Amino acid sequence: MDGNGRWATSRGWPRLVGHRRGAERVKEIVGSAPGLGIGWLTIYAFSTENWKRSTEEVLGLMSIFARYIEREADRLAAEGVRLRFIGDRSRLDPKLQKLMAGIEERTKGLSRLNLTVAINYGGRNEILRTARRIASDVAAGRLDPEAISEETIEERLDTHELPDPDLVIRTSGETRISNYLLWQSAYAEYEFTPTLWPDFTAEELTSIVERFGGRERRYGAAPA
Repeated sequence: MDGNGRWATSRGWPRLVGHRRGAERVKEIVGSAPGLGIGWLTIYAFSTENWKRSTEEVLGLMSIFARYIEREADRLAAEGVRLRFIGDRSRLDPKLQKLMAGIEERTKGLSRLNLTVAINYGGRNEILRTARRIASDVAAGRLDPEAISEETIEERLDTHELPDPDLVIRTSGETRISNYLLWQSAYAEYEFTPTLWPDFTAEELTSIVERFGGRERRYGAAPA
């Protein structure tokens, strides 16, 4: 969900105004997803690299994130949305961690839409943490090194409860994946749009999903 800051500064506003507008855009996109046949939606809210931003912006982002959880919890639950979070929670404020755990528990029986929010998430960091878990299991004698497989890794990823993504969309005109779901997106389709996230509408999402539906996905096999 890229482009919030640029959207605001292009209008002469503080970057946090863009982030607040971006949070409102999330509401629209989440609401439109089930009608498009989307059962699983993952959004990238805050990366492990975003700590490099100014203290003011980081604190503002965390405040917006906490308010979103508190404000939207009832609505998400009422609409049958299950909410999960992926990423390294250890660096997050304990109160925020408690909010996250609370809404995960509250919505765990819902299935109309599986919404996952990546916060303090980075693909390399996730793989590193997974490697450490595997190394610990091997050192403790719980895992035979010769038995390590792709499934061994996938079972220890943050996304172990989620299917791999079919489609990854990046807004704002950037054409890189920026450390997002590196393992999981090995065979995902990609769409890069110049639209800044606060301007990304349900109509544009519909168009992208329709284009995706026309793609042939071969997973390394020869064309049919």
